[in-house]
Amino acid sequence: MKKWIAALTNFFFPGLGYLLVGVKRMVGLGWLLGFVGLTYVEFSIQKPLPQVYWIMFGCVFLINTMFAIDSYREVKEVTEGAYVS
Repeated sequence: MKKWIAALTNFFFPGLGYLLVGVKRMVGLGWLLGFVGLTYVEFSIQKPLPQVYWIMFGCVFLINTMFAIDSYREVKEVTEGAYVS
């Protein structure tokens, strides 16, 4: 269950999943703070530059997906003791 919580929270708030499960705490805090700034920029360009907004939206979606996968694997490795590549 912890791996799914980490994955979902990291998808919507990158870094928060790491903080909630107690792995990569400094990395998680840094990513969470960076995510807040990135979200501000993303929404700031939505109306004035819609063509750039969709590129940024796609990039953020990809990054969030990778964070979810990483946190799932990280928690699985810690809890089950198995390395996941």
